[in-house]
Amino acid sequence: MRILLKFARAIDRLIEVLGQGTDWLVILTVAVGFYNVAVRYIGRFIGLQLSSNILIELQWYLFSIIFLLGFAYILKHDQNVRVDFWYAHWSERRKTWINLIGTLFFLIPFCSLGLYVALNPVLASWGQLPDGTWGSWEVSSDANGLPRAPIKTMLLVGLALLLLQAIAQAIKYAALLLGRPVNVQQDAEQLPYE
Repeated sequence: MRILLKFARAIDRLIEVLGQGTDWLVILTVAVGFYNVAVRYIGRFIGLQLSSNILIELQWYLFSIIFLLGFAYILKHDQNVRVDFWYAHWSERRKTWINLIGTLFFLIPFCSLGLYVALNPVLASWGQLPDGTWGSWEVSSDANGLPRAPIKTMLLVGLALLLLQAIAQAIKYAALLLGRPVNVQQDAEQLPYE
């Protein structure tokens, strides 16, 4: 169990760093959005086209990255939505059992299936042809738009990170049920399991 808990701690650290890094992406997304709105109105006022499809698409790319990287961070900090009218009144042991069962039988299979289903479309977006050779990658249908392959790849990254965090959570839930003192939601640096 000790090795598994060290593995869980390593995942927690990775997710914590990535989750905190998305703070800067939020600021960048807001800045790009503000710029897009400002130049659209200024351009109308002076009669010039100042905005660009690159910046408009960049804004939704950044939002998508925040959303996809946030899955694992939300799970780590137990901020996910649940039906609390039952769950809130259960004992900690029962909550741990439900979390373990839900993680093992629903979340981990969901992430695995999502990775399996998304892999071929992402590879096709990068240019993999049905015969296994490579062609050009997918680009936006909008003039001056961004390539689609990198943002589609973020779907795989987001699901893989969520899968890793689900495995870490399952390890911690199992440790709790075995009587090990583990705080499932604490920051990686403060985790008492060593």
